Amino acid sequence: MENGWQDGWAEPKATALLVLADGTVIEGQGLGAITKASGELCFNTAMTGYEEILTDPSYAGQIITFTFPHIGNVGVNDEDIETVNMAASSGVRGVVLHAPITEPANYRASRHLDGWLKARNIAGITGIDTRALTARIREGGMPNAVLAFDPDGNFDVEALKREAAGLPSMDGLDLVPPVTTAQRFDWDQTTWEWSNGYGQLGTPKYRVVAVDYGIKRNILRLLAAADCAVTVVPATTPAEDILALKPDGVFLSNGPGDPAATGEYAVPVIKALLEMDIPIFGICLGHQMLGLALGARTKKMKQGHHGANHPVKDFTTDKVEIVSMNHGFAIDRDSLPEGVVETHASLFDGSNCGIALKGRPVFSVQHHPEASPGPQDSHYLFKRFVENMASRHGVAAVAQQNA
Repeated sequence: MENGWQDGWAEPKATALLVLADGTVIEGQGLGAITKASGELCFNTAMTGYEEILTDPSYAGQIITFTFPHIGNVGVNDEDIETVNMAASSGVRGVVLHAPITEPANYRASRHLDGWLKARNIAGITGIDTRALTARIREGGMPNAVLAFDPDGNFDVEALKREAAGLPSMDGLDLVPPVTTAQRFDWDQTTWEWSNGYGQLGTPKYRVVAVDYGIKRNILRLLAAADCAVTVVPATTPAEDILALKPDGVFLSNGPGDPAATGEYAVPVIKALLEMDIPIFGICLGHQMLGLALGARTKKMKQGHHGANHPVKDFTTDKVEIVSMNHGFAIDRDSLPEGVVETHASLFDGSNCGIALKGRPVFSVQHHPEASPGPQDSHYLFKRFVENMASRHGVAAVAQQNA
C-alpha cells in the first residue's frame, strides 16, 4: 500500500522556535523577519490594536504573546503607528501568535502584517497554543526567552537554551535610551476623526513640555486636542532647560524598563520641577518616575498588566473604568509617603494605579488613558491636567495684577 495516508499526517517541519529560560522548547512556524530575537516574554489580552501594541516603545526588550487568536486580520497602515519616529525600529523584540496571518480584510489596510513585520525586523512564531503559554506565564511569571526563525529549520537548540538561560533580568535595566528622542521637537497633530483623518492644532492656550521616556503618538495628539502646544524633550533633559521653555505644565511619558534604573537621572529632574509648583501629569513609567521622586518605591510584578480590558477604580470619582495597561513594574502602595494620595487601584490585583500630591496640581496614573489601543474611559485625565494649568494661569494672573 502506498504511504499517501502517512504523508497526509506528516508533521510540518518547524521553521521557528521559542526557547524559554528554563530550557522549554516550543516549535512553530516562522513569520516576519528571518532573525533571532531575545527578551522578556509577556502576554497581551487585547482583541484589537495589535499595530499600536507592536509599535509601543514601552514594549522595548519584550516578546509579546497575543492571547487573541486572530492577529493580523485587518492588516496594517501608517496611521496607527505609535512610535513617534516613523523610521525608528519597534521596541518589541518578537511576537507569538496562535493562528496564521490571513489576508487583510479592512479598507484602511495598506500592507500585510507579515511583510510589515519583516520591514520592521520583528521575528514571529505562529501555530502556538497561546492559552497554555499564557497560563504558564500567569503561574510562573514572565520568563526570558529566545525566538528564532529559520525557513530551513536549522537550529542549534542547545545554544539557544544557553542563550535564553543567560539573558539578564528586567530588574535593573534602563531601556529608555534607545526609545527616547535624540533632540527636542514640537507637536501639533490632533486626534483622528472618521473620514477626516488627523487634525491640526489651532491657537493653543497652554504650553506643555513632554519628557520623552518612550512617548506614544496618541498621547501627544490628545494633549494637542486639549489646546496644548507640546514640546517634546529627551529623557535626560535638565530641569533648567525644561523651565527655560516656560511651560504651563510638564508631562512625564510612558516608557520601558525598570523605573529605578531610569530614575537615576530622571528623579533629580522631577524633584527640581516639583519645587516650582508647576502642574505635572505622568503616565505609566512617568507615573513610576513621579512616585520615586516623591519618595515611594517601585517593585517588579509577577506577570505584569498588558491588555485593554483592565478594571480600575478611580477613588476621586468613585467610578470604575476599563482601561488599557502595559507595565511590568508598579509603585509599592505601602511605600507612599505622607502627603501622597492613592487615586486609582487595579480591581484585578489591587495594585496601585494612580497617585496625587495633596494640595498640589500633581498627579499620575499607571494605565494608558490615551486608549491606543483600548477604551476611552480615562480621557478625562487630560482635561484634569488642563484644568490644573488653567487654575495656575488664573493664580498667576491675579499675582501679576497685584504686583
